[in-house]
Amino acid sequence: MRLSATLRHMRPPSALAGRLALQSLMFALGEGAFMTGSAVFFTQIVGLSAAQVGLGLTCAGIASFLAALPMGKLVDRFGPKRMWAVGATGQAAMFALWPFIGDFPGFVAMAVGMEVIGALGHAAHGAYTIDVLPPEERVRSRAYMYSALNLGFTLGSLAGGIALAFHSNTVLHAMPWFTALVFLVNAAGVAKLPRASHDNRTPAERRMRIPGPGPMRNPGWLLTTFFAGVFWTNQVLLNVVIPLWLVEKTDAPRVLLAFLFATNTVMCIFLPMAAARGVDGLPTALRAIRISSAFFVISCLITLATHDTIGWITIALVWLGHITVTGAELYLNAADWTFEAELMDPRQRGAYQGTANLSGTLGKVWAPAVYTYLAMNWGAAGWLVIAGIILVATVAIHPSTRMARRFLEQHVPAEVLADARASKAVSVPAGQTSPPA
Repeated sequence: MRLSATLRHMRPPSALAGRLALQSLMFALGEGAFMTGSAVFFTQIVGLSAAQVGLGLTCAGIASFLAALPMGKLVDRFGPKRMWAVGATGQAAMFALWPFIGDFPGFVAMAVGMEVIGALGHAAHGAYTIDVLPPEERVRSRAYMYSALNLGFTLGSLAGGIALAFHSNTVLHAMPWFTALVFLVNAAGVAKLPRASHDNRTPAERRMRIPGPGPMRNPGWLLTTFFAGVFWTNQVLLNVVIPLWLVEKTDAPRVLLAFLFATNTVMCIFLPMAAARGVDGLPTALRAIRISSAFFVISCLITLATHDTIGWITIALVWLGHITVTGAELYLNAADWTFEAELMDPRQRGAYQGTANLSGTLGKVWAPAVYTYLAMNWGAAGWLVIAGIILVATVAIHPSTRMARRFLEQHVPAEVLADARASKAVSVPAGQTSPPA
């Protein structure tokens, strides 16, 4: 009985969710394989210094930030499935070119190009999944896709680790081609997916400006996604602050880090659907935010206590702190997917995705420096300040979501919102568009 229940739990909510999960797994497999060996590839194959790699990736991050909104608008104009396929194909082509890059200017150009194309794919993927999935299964399907994504990254990391184990520059040189092949297969799979409603717009409709104010004029959406970015600083806690704290402020063995990250991976493969259960609207999404924040704060309190513990008690508490911060990640995902479905103008989901990337980045880009300084220099008081930041964001996101919803109700026709919730086709009729841009 238990085995059959487990197998039922592992089945996708629908056939379409299963196909989308496969795309998530393929993307993560290719990305994970390359990222595992990327530091060695950039230094040993391209011949860059660590400082050059850091500078180039910073330039790429800035380019991604600036490209987010324009790429989102392209998704709205030409359709999410089409732009998702273009993005996946473009990334495959860029990975295929990596072995031919041999200097710093070429590295910067490639890194910037990949991030811009990635911004297009990210906006298109988000808009497509919301557009094509029925409202009643959006959150469960996204949770299933998130499990597949984490499984894909795990398999990709294993593939990258095997490549590194050969200690061969020839094998390292071929790693981008493996990723390019996986991305090309992924792009072919995307092309075979069913069309979303916004892919059915006519050429005349694509030439016309989409009606209604854009997301940059929606203060509730900007604030909500900013606070979501603040909540996503749980990843800074997970990947940066807790590991540094373990090494410098506790007596726990460093090998424990491997078990901590393995725990996070396993939880993110098997538990997303459990965390998403019952999250089906704004009230339940806000409840998930409160649960996520509670886990975040508990993790801070547990971790700060490990400064004064010894031996197995330290090990157990650090591990428990990692489990609770992973719980924060799981419940935040469920809330985030609901905000995307409920608080976007259905006619401008690409632009809303791009704007969310902008404001969400502003909500979290400061965290590595601030959290590290607070925890490592202020000790217990610093951990309490970190927890306080999350509590403030938790209180503030409640009125911001209400503001975002009121904005939609004021500026989006009621029938468009109703159609979106009923998962009907939401094209933009020629008679309702404004003059061409």
